[in-house]
Amino acid sequence: MFLAYWVHDLSPFIVRFSDDFGIRYYGVAYLMGFLGGALLLHAYARAGRSRLPADQIADLIIAIVVGVLVGGRLGSYFLYDGWESFTSDPLGVFKVWKGGMASHGGFIGVTIALIWFSRKQRIPFSHLADLIVSVAPLGLLFGRIANFINGELWGKITNAPWAVIFPLSAPEGTPVSEIAPRHPSQLYEAGLEGLFLFAFMQWRFWRTDVTRRQPGRLAGEFLIAYAIVRAIGELFREPDAGINLILGLSRGTFYSAFLIVAGVVLIVRASRAASEKPAA
Repeated sequence: MFLAYWVHDLSPFIVRFSDDFGIRYYGVAYLMGFLGGALLLHAYARAGRSRLPADQIADLIIAIVVGVLVGGRLGSYFLYDGWESFTSDPLGVFKVWKGGMASHGGFIGVTIALIWFSRKQRIPFSHLADLIVSVAPLGLLFGRIANFINGELWGKITNAPWAVIFPLSAPEGTPVSEIAPRHPSQLYEAGLEGLFLFAFMQWRFWRTDVTRRQPGRLAGEFLIAYAIVRAIGELFREPDAGINLILGLSRGTFYSAFLIVAGVVLIVRASRAASEKPAA
């Protein structure tokens, strides 16, 4: 019935050494995101648009890596009901090879890492936050593409011509001909959270002096913009199985509301600080 649609048959492994061990696209996506971010930070330093010395970029990236991995994993575990399995599997939070990373948890982890790095290196937190949000969409882009390659986080059922049949969306053993086609929502999110936000952030960073006049504002704009495009993507994404809605909203949409609040706070604080700053 549905064989006119492309059947997702991509392997999550670039190189596979055993059934569950090898070099995965997901891991390479993280690596590419961090590497791309580091290259951009070096470009900022060379252009004189960054207060982060070039010789400290590697240290910042390491701190961000830890923040993303720890925050993303804990966020997945506690924000998406993984904690309910604690009694039966108390070490489940450490089983990263079984998947489970939450972007909202990653944001919290990165924020903590930036606070620590800011105090250690005596660089204003607001400036570091602006730098990081201008490169973060690269990681989101590669991560969402990896989600698609993995055949996970699929969209809702549709008859759109570009729909994809994801075998993992149906119970094991279901004939492909009986599996409904779905939105490739991972690619929608790659375009929105990745390409769109990256273009917007780069335009704001290079074509305006917002990071100099109002440090922290760009970070606030990113949080608001991410929350909006995430909510749009959630319209096409199938809610994760076994995870209840909150106030009728998906977890991704509900948690994004807090990002809007945080973004507004950052923008207001940046605007007030700029207005109180003595004229040169």
